[in-house]
Amino acid sequence: MNGKSVGLTRLEIERLADIIMALQRCFVQHLSEELSRGQVSFSQFFLLGHIATTDSLSMTEIAEKMSHTTAAATGLVDRLENLGYVERMHASNDRRKVLVSITPKGGELVSRIRQDIISKLTLLSDILEPEEQTAWLQIYEKIYAQITCSH
Repeated sequence: MNGKSVGLTRLEIERLADIIMALQRCFVQHLSEELSRGQVSFSQFFLLGHIATTDSLSMTEIAEKMSHTTAAATGLVDRLENLGYVERMHASNDRRKVLVSITPKGGELVSRIRQDIISKLTLLSDILEPEEQTAWLQIYEKIYAQITCSH
């Protein structure tokens, strides 16, 4: 044995699954309302989030991060570009390579939605005791380190 407790029962795991699904519905419903104001789909917003963390991404990198074909990624970028959230440019070292970067308008959308999430998490955090707040972050950090879709 590795010193860990026996773990959660099947019933407890099922309850955790139900809680996660309910939380996702709540957050996604509100996110959907925010995104509809900006005329952006979930996929487009997730792409904006990826682009916002870097100076620029190539179309190949975008396709890989989104688990899409390059053609599908191009469609996402087209729509975001038409809305003024991203811009395309050619790489200085290879004119054939197209890079995509976020515009100030796109950055503002990502920032506004991030701030909204922070506000909601702050309200949730306030119902917890200080040691529970610390444990909550530690647990999420540990889970995050194991999730491959987040990297």
